[in-house]
Amino acid sequence: MAESWSPNVDALRGRVAVVAGATRGAGRGIAAALGEAGATVVCTGRSSSVTRLKSDYDRPETIEETAELVTSLGGVGIAVPVDHLESDQVAALAERVRTDFGHIDILVNDIWGGEVLKGPPPQWNTPLWELDLDDGFRILRLAIDTHIVTSHHLLPLMIDRPGGLVVEMTDGTTEYNASKYRISVFYDLAKTAVNRLAFSQGHELAQFEGTAVALTPGWMRSEMMLEAFGVEESSWRKALDPTRGDGPTAPPGFAQSESTRFVGRGVAALAADPQRARWNQSSVTVARLASEYGFTDLDGTQPDAWADM
Repeated sequence: MAESWSPNVDALRGRVAVVAGATRGAGRGIAAALGEAGATVVCTGRSSSVTRLKSDYDRPETIEETAELVTSLGGVGIAVPVDHLESDQVAALAERVRTDFGHIDILVNDIWGGEVLKGPPPQWNTPLWELDLDDGFRILRLAIDTHIVTSHHLLPLMIDRPGGLVVEMTDGTTEYNASKYRISVFYDLAKTAVNRLAFSQGHELAQFEGTAVALTPGWMRSEMMLEAFGVEESSWRKALDPTRGDGPTAPPGFAQSESTRFVGRGVAALAADPQRARWNQSSVTVARLASEYGFTDLDGTQPDAWADM
């Protein structure tokens, strides 16, 4: 399908966003999409070419690469190394943003880091009494504490004027997670809690005409996912070929997978919508936003993995 949609390069010109957890995956895709809409994007995370903070992943991606991508797409990318579990570091981030910009329009809480800890599919559905408690509590800290610490320090920079947007990134909508067990007790708690966190923040932001939304991508082709199937973004459909012979074959549902830019375009669409307050306290999929706003993935499609599930 040929792409018939393209981003408005000035839709978010002059807006300032903080994407917390912008090193890779959804965070990088969101930062990039905000950049292609003209925003100034502060990209934070632990993996940096300048200051290497301790990360839960041993991977090469850095926030500096993300910031460069934002700038190359038409925005202004700024990399700031931050461990979002460390309150002092997030407070310092807030002070820097206050000094440089005085205000933020968009906050995206995409901090995660628990992919290794949750384990591969053969380890899913392991009962609580057989799980490692330290790993489990680490998952909760990475998924929930980081988001709370970040909002605590950065929301004061948003509520000074109406129209702010907070996006809480999670896995599964409130409706879906309410009736589905998600991988393990700890993962289940983490993802359902983040949905509720968006609801709670939306309640508090409403008096300031702010909006908080919980957003879930579908089957996202993160760097880690592409590596697992031995493909690149430009050749991802190769993973669906059972005769390829040079790597694992992805399940049929992978045909409805999406690039990281797709979720980013969902965030950009929300941010550019003057009526975004109608989404306040909502829990939505990227596919639903695509249907509402008309944006597409990089290949011109509007994949919806959740529809198949």
